[in-house]
Amino acid sequence: MPKKKTPKPSDQSELPLASEPTVAPAAPASAAPVEPAPVAAEPASAALEVAKVPEKNSPDAPLVKHYRSWFLEYASYVILDRAVPHIDDGLKPVQRRILHTLWDMDDGRFHKVANVVGRAMSLHPHGDASIGAALVGIAQRAFLIEPQGNFGNTLTGDDAAAPRYIEARLTNFAKDVLFNPKTTTWQLSYDGRAQEPVSLPAKFPIVLLEGAEGIAVGLATKILPHNFNDLCRAAINHLQGKTFRIYPDFPTGGIADFADYNDGERGGKVKVRAKIEARSKYLLAITELPYGATTESLIESILAANAKGKIKIKHVDDNTADAVEILVHLPAGADAEKIIQQLYVFTNCQLALSPAACVIEDDKPQFLGVKEILRRSVDQTKALLKRELEIRLGELEQQWHWDSLERIFIEERIYRRIEKSKTWEEVISEIREGLKPFLKQLRRDVIDDDIARLTEIRIKRISAYNRFQADEAMKKTEAEMKEVKHHLKHLTDYAVKWFETLQEKYGKGHKRRTTYDEIEQINAAQVVSVNQRLYVNREEGFIGLNWRQHEFVQECSVLDSALCLMGDGSLKVTKVADKVFMGRNIVHCAVFPTDGDKNFYTMVYQDGASGKSFAKRFQIGGLSRDKLYPLVPSEGSKLLYLDVSLTEKAMPQKLHISLDGRGGARVRELDFDLAAVPVSSRSAKGLTITKWNVKGVKRVG
Repeated sequence: MPKKKTPKPSDQSELPLASEPTVAPAAPASAAPVEPAPVAAEPASAALEVAKVPEKNSPDAPLVKHYRSWFLEYASYVILDRAVPHIDDGLKPVQRRILHTLWDMDDGRFHKVANVVGRAMSLHPHGDASIGAALVGIAQRAFLIEPQGNFGNTLTGDDAAAPRYIEARLTNFAKDVLFNPKTTTWQLSYDGRAQEPVSLPAKFPIVLLEGAEGIAVGLATKILPHNFNDLCRAAINHLQGKTFRIYPDFPTGGIADFADYNDGERGGKVKVRAKIEARSKYLLAITELPYGATTESLIESILAANAKGKIKIKHVDDNTADAVEILVHLPAGADAEKIIQQLYVFTNCQLALSPAACVIEDDKPQFLGVKEILRRSVDQTKALLKRELEIRLGELEQQWHWDSLERIFIEERIYRRIEKSKTWEEVISEIREGLKPFLKQLRRDVIDDDIARLTEIRIKRISAYNRFQADEAMKKTEAEMKEVKHHLKHLTDYAVKWFETLQEKYGKGHKRRTTYDEIEQINAAQVVSVNQRLYVNREEGFIGLNWRQHEFVQECSVLDSALCLMGDGSLKVTKVADKVFMGRNIVHCAVFPTDGDKNFYTMVYQDGASGKSFAKRFQIGGLSRDKLYPLVPSEGSKLLYLDVSLTEKAMPQKLHISLDGRGGARVRELDFDLAAVPVSSRSAKGLTITKWNVKGVKRVG
């Protein structure tokens, strides 16, 4: 039988048993003597004892430690990175990543949503479902993302088509107000492979425009959407130091009661109603929905109320397509007015919303009112505009410096000094020495990078150098620098102009869809008495209430608006007050009807650009307050004649025109037939009467 092999001390293939004593290897002779390890007082069997288990609910228990940190981290993540929008750009992280991806992919064409979702997943640590749903939600509002294909129907609740069948791209509005790499703060994506914005440099209150809704851990946010034009006007009022008021405007229309809105903060309530019409004795039509309801949910609630005996109807038809039309057929003998009240009480025709405006600010959730959100957003817009101007000014100053250096370098033939230089240091030294006599012409010191840039100028550019073109380029740069400095000095006016430009560019077609509560409006109209007298000072251009020393216009109330048409062909509507400046040389002044001016106007004016005289007939229609509307095509025009008629039949049919003989006209008197002039919009140019100077215009007949 073979003899069992005894392992050598250096053999590490086996380890000693726990119960066996271990012997430390002997120290080398040269090493210092090693003190023996202290011997524990406990018996050797203590090493085999089981660790003591913490008591129940002890803070030292392993699971207690883990749950304490894990839940806090989870709650913080859901609040900051998923459910609540950031105040800077009004976006949740998934929305921000989608928009950034679309901007990164933008080439002017539509992109398959499936491709956008795939690209966004490189930034977003979640699946494609959350990205696709968020993209569809933004595209359905169509302010930031332009959809193409079946993106569902917010009225009926129909879902969008699969991402591979639909396409999307950024809107021009989104490009204008959300993106600027020069003012964006960047961070690494979740896997560190790419960069994404911490927040987009938004120059518009996106969170109020789009609205937001999310449920986090321990809190929720619900910000109702607002009208684009209302936000523009409120932003301008804030910049100008005026008070403002903004109420939500829902894409589904309907009627809302904002009496308890509470500025969108917690505890507020908003009642929203469907718009119901009685088309006949036994037929009701629902044409607008309350926000938060779809035609499907509304019809289900009506059928459920009918089944429970709360209302009595025959059947319901849904004809909704682009517009809502739900027909409710009533049984014989039913009272339509009573059924309408029952629909409001027992069905989703009336809903109550509970706004709770919560946003992320300084990495913390903050509950703010919508007015405060708008103020902070507008202030941030002003700061971003200032930053953009400063960056642009720096770029222009740098360009001016480089152009000046290049001009000196070429015109003074400094490049010839480096012909005999053999080293780079000698080249730099010769150029710097050649520039010394001209340093006073520059606005900052010359650094090595500037000199290195001069050495990169090609011989072809030197030989083709044109001093006139260089002067023109520098004058253009200096003019833009002057303009930028002016904007920086008048930053508030520049910010006001920014919002006015946005409203003019993108505000068309965005009228309010949601009306205020009808009862509230009727009560307000009944309370106000027509006890004011409107006067006008035509020459100085002022209107006011109760000026007995000036020309009386008509009786009015304090809620009315006044319309004035000036001698230069401009038109303005403003709310009546003690004293308001409208414009010099007021030709026509009247109280502006709340539903728009339906009078018929006949106007003769001399065009400031061509000198010709034109005749036009038009209706004014609806106007916005405090906005100057031009009725003539060019500045410097002069109003020669104006007639205001209540009906089209009462309008003048013929005008007698007297010409100024000093202008060279052979015929000094003529009659102009207005039958050839159609009634058109206020922006129409009209028909030419004469090219000669007009002395006077009178109505014939």
